[in-house]
Amino acid sequence: MYENILFDLYGTLIDIRTDEEMPELWKKIAAYYSERGAEYTADEIQKEYVRLVAEEKKRVEKAYPEYKVIDIPIENVFEKLYTLKNVDVQKKGQDFVNDTAAYFRKSSTLFIELYDGVIELMEYLKSNKKHVYLLSNAQHTFTMNEIKELGLYDYFDDIFISSDYCVSKPDTHFYEKPLGKYNMDRSKTIMVGNDYISDMKGAHDAGIDGLYIHQEISPDIEGEVIAKWKIMDGDVHKIKEYLS
Repeated sequence: MYENILFDLYGTLIDIRTDEEMPELWKKIAAYYSERGAEYTADEIQKEYVRLVAEEKKRVEKAYPEYKVIDIPIENVFEKLYTLKNVDVQKKGQDFVNDTAAYFRKSSTLFIELYDGVIELMEYLKSNKKHVYLLSNAQHTFTMNEIKELGLYDYFDDIFISSDYCVSKPDTHFYEKPLGKYNMDRSKTIMVGNDYISDMKGAHDAGIDGLYIHQEISPDIEGEVIAKWKIMDGDVHKIKEYLS
């Protein structure tokens, strides 16, 4: 029935908890930057981070007025935190910034693992010649490390991450990235996700079916879940039943 499977990531394939507000995080980030030549206090770097994120969002909104739901490349913020303290990032190379982003992500992550049944599901889909894609509202510098560490990377035929395109689900412009690139038959394409708006309403608006899986970290449902299929107990093992 379905040839193309678009997967959400966090809350669908990966169970994760993060906390970017904890004071200990910003103490670590301030120390990390200071060790690399950019002296900050914890309060200072947190305030600058929030300010720069807002600034970057305004830049993206201006650059892409057609997008209703934008995203930003967070590495721009980490880079600006260095340049504010006169650290020449260009001389350091892109890995200098990417390593900083990776440190931030690991320091703010409380828990991360695959849901039970994910690898079995991926093996099943690939053995049945399905085209498997990632369509995730996420940060490239965070996500690529995590899907490689958790053994998911090689299962995807292609990867679409919102920060790379400055647009997020449920905006149909983001859905059009894989749909258009591969000229997918929409009647043979399905979105699998745990967010009833970003994943399910977004898929519906893009003209494709949705398979909703409810997880502990799914947003609270208000109103109707617009999905062809629903798994309300979070059992990933059941997904393959709908993807034949």
